[in-house]
Amino acid sequence: MIDFRSDTVTQPTMAMRKAMAEAEVGDDVYGDDPTVNSLQDMAAEMYGFDAALFVSSGTQANLLALMAHCDRGDEYLCGQQAHNYKFEGGGAAVLGSIQPQPLANQADGSILLADIKQAIKPDDIHFARTRLLSLENTIGGKVLPQDYLAQAQSLAFNKGLKIHLDGARVANAAVAQNVAIGDVTQYFDSVSVCLSKGLCAPVGSILLGDERLIHKAIRWRKMLGGGMRQAGILAAAAKLALLDQVERLAEDHFHAQLLAEKLQQIDEIEVDVSEVQTNMVFAQLADQVDPNKLVHSLLHKGIKVSPSKQLRLVTHADISRADIDIFIEQLKISLAR
Repeated sequence: MIDFRSDTVTQPTMAMRKAMAEAEVGDDVYGDDPTVNSLQDMAAEMYGFDAALFVSSGTQANLLALMAHCDRGDEYLCGQQAHNYKFEGGGAAVLGSIQPQPLANQADGSILLADIKQAIKPDDIHFARTRLLSLENTIGGKVLPQDYLAQAQSLAFNKGLKIHLDGARVANAAVAQNVAIGDVTQYFDSVSVCLSKGLCAPVGSILLGDERLIHKAIRWRKMLGGGMRQAGILAAAAKLALLDQVERLAEDHFHAQLLAEKLQQIDEIEVDVSEVQTNMVFAQLADQVDPNKLVHSLLHKGIKVSPSKQLRLVTHADISRADIDIFIEQLKISLAR
């Protein structure tokens, strides 16, 4: 299958499979797994944090960060399109009793600083206590500029807020700007880094923060059923994700540009190539095209896409240039029917 649905479908590399098979392991709940400990120490040092915690998913990493930063009745500010508000099952509210305050995302994915300022609640018993600003990078495949992150950090600091980054694709953001990941994460009190998207690890995310936050996150992780035992098998692949897969993301970005340019030449599809910044292409289908029929037709040709009038097509390690050519050919055939 040629799968454009997401970079979450990436297969672990052969080097990862070998490292997993040979990993030295222990009981991570006791803190005894040497491979997990090595991963956590390495990630914290690489990205400039005191400590790190290996967890099962990006959703869990974000939830642990929110619950470690905020108490019951507190509030966090985020974008209307933020993953930890819109796509993570309301976990902060359901499990943390934390109120989200979503704000409009601009076309570039940012939140207006003026909107953030206005949303911060006064110290009054009638209001939830605003404790945290949460940003996402990338968001919808778009990169938040470094100067914006610096301004957001300054605003948060001056208003007494902590600032969290949902860095599900922070490696893509760094590669797109030709900077180190640490140059992006430096503006945040906590960061979640997903390892199982473009970085090809089979499972896992890293939560970065100071020792106090990570200590609280460990307690919440246990309470939420996220304690893992011989997790070094997974951490072995996660280490290679951070060491071997970051620079390779430039290839995915190139393929996304190539895909967008080819899609732009098809009459039934509208694509703005200038909007493609990383590994995501958003393609608007013409009114006469039934997305469900199109998906069904492509599936019979061994190609997977998600059904929508606006197709989100994601390039990743398992999408080659030849795969893009096959997709374009089969897409034209399917649209002609």
